[in-house]
Amino acid sequence: MTLTPEASRAGRALLGWSMRDLAERSGVSLGAVNRLEGGETASRGATAAKIVAGFEAHGVELVAGDDRTGAVLVYARRR
Repeated sequence: MTLTPEASRAGRALLGWSMRDLAERSGVSLGAVNRLEGGETASRGATAAKIVAGFEAHGVELVAGDDRTGAVLVYARRR
């Protein structure tokens, strides 16, 4: 799956996360998240994989294809 800026922003919106929250929960730098969401391609596949895993660990599945991109909340914990 290609990680798109739109999918990342949609995933953060579902979780109410800032870019800093995503960086911390994914184990990547804030700069990497900022660059990704600014439209740059993740320079390392490992960075994109960590971001995707961070979302998945919190119940968000990212969707990206030729005709669509976004995020789906798969599981949410009640607080």
